[in-house]
Amino acid sequence: MLVTASLVALSAAAPAVAADLAARPYTKAPPPMVAAIYDWSGFYIGINGGGGSAHTTWDFVGTGSEGSHNATGGTVGGQIGYRWQTGQWVFGVEGQGNWADFSGDNVSAVFPGDRNRTKIDAFGLITGQVGYAWNNVLAYVKGGAAVVSDKYDVFSTATGASLGSTSQTRWGGTVGAGLEVGFAPNWSVGVEYNHIFLADKDVTFTGLVGTDRIRQDVDMGLVRLNYKFGGPLIAKY
Repeated sequence: MLVTASLVALSAAAPAVAADLAARPYTKAPPPMVAAIYDWSGFYIGINGGGGSAHTTWDFVGTGSEGSHNATGGTVGGQIGYRWQTGQWVFGVEGQGNWADFSGDNVSAVFPGDRNRTKIDAFGLITGQVGYAWNNVLAYVKGGAAVVSDKYDVFSTATGASLGSTSQTRWGGTVGAGLEVGFAPNWSVGVEYNHIFLADKDVTFTGLVGTDRIRQDVDMGLVRLNYKFGGPLIAKY
């Protein structure tokens, strides 16, 4: 009889003890892993600087070559463009304008008393781009049209006096390649090589008899800093 009474008492106490126990806490499942990847799409603007060399050959029409020289120096300018990314492929268009100071000269092989000097003081590039991105690293090639502002001078080797000069705006083509790295939100830095090829051009000088046919190609290396408008990252689950 005593045992039965004890069991009844324990049965009555069990619900009360269970009610006193704290509710089992709810644990939220952790969110899925998210990888942030760089998005190269959008408008961008930037600055650039570097150096270049224009290999120039002067031929006196009807007589022969006056010789060649490299017009070398520095350049600084800016660029603006738009890129759009699909998968890892990146496509873009860009306009670039630079001031330059590429200059050089040589003694004429036809007229030993003369020196021929070439100077490039500005150039512009209008190009399309095709690139491939590894997250925040972009490698690309480019090509399009180029315009160059040239000045040509003939001066005396003995006195340095000017014998004639003229200026021209020359159109040609350009090809190049670059590597760019996104290093901070919206900012990227890169290096780029460009080659400009210009068609032969006949040049006459006021006060001088005859015509020079001038051939010119330009090679340059640039360091570029770009700011891209819009968000630089997208989330990938």
